[in-house]
Amino acid sequence: MTTASSPSPTSGSAPAGGPPSDEAPQPSAAAPTPGRWAPLRPLILRLHFYAGVFVAPFLLVAAVTGFLYAGASQAEKLVYTHEMTVSVGETKLPISEQVAAARKAHPEGTVSAVRPSPEADATTRVLLSGAPGVAPDHTLAVFVDPYTGEVRGALEQYGATGALPLRTWIDELHRDLHLGESGRLYSEFAASWLWVIAGGGLVLWFSRRRAQRKVRGTSGRRRTLGLHGSVGVWAAVGFLFLSATGLTWSTYAGANIDELRTSLGHSTPSVSATAGGDHSGHGAAAGSGGDAGHGVGLDKVLAAARAEGLGDPVEIVPPADASSAYVVKQVQRSWPEKQDSVAIDPATGEVTDVLRFADYPLLAKLTRYGIDLHTGVLFGLVNQIALMLLALSLILLIVWGYRMWWQRGRGSAFGRPIPRGAWQQVPPQILVPLAAAVAVVGYFVPLLGIPLVAFVVVDVALGEIAYRRGQRTYGKAT
Repeated sequence: MTTASSPSPTSGSAPAGGPPSDEAPQPSAAAPTPGRWAPLRPLILRLHFYAGVFVAPFLLVAAVTGFLYAGASQAEKLVYTHEMTVSVGETKLPISEQVAAARKAHPEGTVSAVRPSPEADATTRVLLSGAPGVAPDHTLAVFVDPYTGEVRGALEQYGATGALPLRTWIDELHRDLHLGESGRLYSEFAASWLWVIAGGGLVLWFSRRRAQRKVRGTSGRRRTLGLHGSVGVWAAVGFLFLSATGLTWSTYAGANIDELRTSLGHSTPSVSATAGGDHSGHGAAAGSGGDAGHGVGLDKVLAAARAEGLGDPVEIVPPADASSAYVVKQVQRSWPEKQDSVAIDPATGEVTDVLRFADYPLLAKLTRYGIDLHTGVLFGLVNQIALMLLALSLILLIVWGYRMWWQRGRGSAFGRPIPRGAWQQVPPQILVPLAAAVAVVGYFVPLLGIPLVAFVVVDVALGEIAYRRGQRTYGKAT
């Protein structure tokens, strides 16, 4: 059914002298009366076939790296146990003393944020920006024992989820293959086409007669097709979800999604870091290069945030400059989400702005849930196992897809492509609205639209070449 897999067979006739195609009408079975959408099936089949053939390598890379990333959080806990955990003591030191211990051991850079120990056996993280040897968009996380002030180590950290070097390396491999912004095109290309292949596979599977869907008692290409379709049907919803959420932070489609959310008034708000400001204007929520001991100090700031109901885990962001406030925000992305934030005047210790996650616009909440579910943090280990199973399913579907293509050639070579010209059989009242919808989607998802246009142009050109050579025969395998 779904995926990068290529050749969900059907509609064409088999190679000369070979057995009939699995999708071809069987002489012994009465074909059902075709519905009004029946002419679309050969067109969807051709799209599914070619998209599977050419997009499969990109999806395979995304699936393998995604499988690794799903397990990265658990691996991180094992690899960095010394830095992340401590023996439970009696009383935790004031947060200001813990920061002072971190700065004594690492005076380089400036304090950009502090994450107090969220659990009894967890260390406090003091995040330093501008530290030598640390990437500009990363921070140096200094791990402090909250009971003794002992510095347990320092590691480079990336992102709001606090990814340490192992998870960061796997994350970047999955996101851009360590090629930077240009490498992100691979993952956006894969996400742009995954939902098309999955959706097309669903249509093809459910449009087959029930007797042709079975796996038990079949062999050869019929069995491969049955496995491909059965697993694909069960995994399709997951693929559609991964595609949609992956596009939300992609380069081009993600920018279009952000513009749409902004136009609808559903952007993600942020608490104002300016004294007396309000978050409706999306004020800055983070400082850089701030002074952790500025004004009333970290201890009173944390106490004020606690009084507003901000429980662990939280992150304290020092003022960015003399006119800015402290920002304290919850950073729990597991269910239930904790994303409340407050701004606190550094001179008085008074709360100047409060933003509750409950007040986020609907699309902002859904985006937050979607990203956290996609990255495996929303439901913890269960979430991560589900993602690993989805990635494994995608890998198997790709392998089965190519195997079907090979078996279509009777095991000696890859089979012939699905015949062109299927669009000519689609009634105009269906084809015209469908083409308009595809154009709109292709505009907003350019790494779907541009390759699709390129495919059509190349396909038409090849068809004309075949025609001039007297070899084009629409409706038959060519």
